[in-house]
Amino acid sequence: MATTGRTDYPALGGSRRVDTAVVGGGIAGVTAALHCAEAGQEVALLESDRIVEGVTGRTTAKVTAQHGLIYDDLLDRHGRTAARQYAAANAAAVEEIADRVVAHDIDCDFRRLPAYTYAASDDQRAAVEREATVAEGLDLPATYTADPPFPAETPGAVEFEAQAQFHPRKYLLALADEISDSGGATIFEQTTVTGVEDRGDGSGSPCRVETERGTVTADSVLLTTHFPIEDPAFYFARQYPKRSYVLAVRLAEDPPEGMFYRDEEPYFSVRPHPTADGPIALVGGQNHKTGQGGSTADRYRKLERQARDHFDVESVEYRWSTQDYVSVDRIPFVGELGPTTDGVYVATGFGGWGMTNGTAAGKMLAAFARGTTPRWADAFDPTRIDLEASGRVLLSENVNVGKEFTGDWAKSPFRGADPEVAPGEGEVVRRGGKQLAVARDEAGELHVTSAVCTHLNCIVHWNDAEGSWDCPCHGSRFSIDGKVLDGPAVEDLPERGE
Repeated sequence: MATTGRTDYPALGGSRRVDTAVVGGGIAGVTAALHCAEAGQEVALLESDRIVEGVTGRTTAKVTAQHGLIYDDLLDRHGRTAARQYAAANAAAVEEIADRVVAHDIDCDFRRLPAYTYAASDDQRAAVEREATVAEGLDLPATYTADPPFPAETPGAVEFEAQAQFHPRKYLLALADEISDSGGATIFEQTTVTGVEDRGDGSGSPCRVETERGTVTADSVLLTTHFPIEDPAFYFARQYPKRSYVLAVRLAEDPPEGMFYRDEEPYFSVRPHPTADGPIALVGGQNHKTGQGGSTADRYRKLERQARDHFDVESVEYRWSTQDYVSVDRIPFVGELGPTTDGVYVATGFGGWGMTNGTAAGKMLAAFARGTTPRWADAFDPTRIDLEASGRVLLSENVNVGKEFTGDWAKSPFRGADPEVAPGEGEVVRRGGKQLAVARDEAGELHVTSAVCTHLNCIVHWNDAEGSWDCPCHGSRFSIDGKVLDGPAVEDLPERGE
């Protein structure tokens, strides 16, 4: 964000008729819109704020088909066909990004590097060796190495050759230019979508996308909004939100050559980042369920300690957090939005690996919009129901939601007046039977809103690092004054006054 300028595409003005409407301007939406435009379609890409400033703008940007120790798990849960489709989709996404960088001459710090998932202990060595064997059997460039080039004690790692890293905003803003130059596609920013209607009755009528600035009608609608703004298939119960943290640390030495990932809770991630002023490493981890896990400020402190344990850190240049959704069976949902919808397609649940999953999803959604069934569709089918693959996680996550819901409604204190909240602090109190979110910003101004999430009535928790209200049930996030930052909520927290 600090090394690229902001976009300034116009807002929608009035009604439009297009072949395909794309809702959401992250990597999946931009990729889908470009594929549609390249196929000769007229496209409208609608973004509520500015494109590539959400989750995609806050990634560590590893372009790799290696997603931790996933393939042995997918093979066990879903079988070889689905595991092979997931592998092929993500491997193809790596090459699509590489090809576009060359074809469009995009200056986006694209660099080929090996990716390593390393064992945290001797107990994990067998799992790492097995992952290498399974991934190689799925035609991925995987090998086991006993001595990865990482400055930590490890009994070994699975290595994927010729993966990559890049600057995602530079890459995607270049693709956005290609969309605008195509002649048949238009990007609209500052255009919030308020509702979507599918083709419904089969009469041939188009889909409708309602916004605050006009209506877009289209033969197909592609929802790439991180969490879908329409949820007829209970996505809120079939995936769960996680937040994670990143530090950009300046080092006194060159970082190791490669991208590194430790697959345990919480994970730990490292990759180099080129700068003209010396070596920087992006260090990530400390993931937890959104709205749970205590102080988020402590997460940054813990991550900094981990960075200093591994490297000679001169300074912390940047710090940020991000949010991802993880499907209960570890494969994203890409395809028809629901079992009864017609012409509306979704991509969600990338599990923290959005650079390749998002690229693959964008290509798949564009195929659906053209009326064809894409490769890999079966594995990513949003209507899949496989309790053997997802039942245990599905149950545990929804039990966790129930616990948070009932516990928070019972435990917030009764207060007749607002508490003494210091600048940068927030607290949930109960006044007159109502749950209130009370926070004071750094300038000292008090903000009071409802503490009841507008999605499904859970009680929000204060995020002390970001100064936001986060829902511990399904991951909705709100600003200090109640504005929606992340779905599934689409309505703001009502203000309650002082």
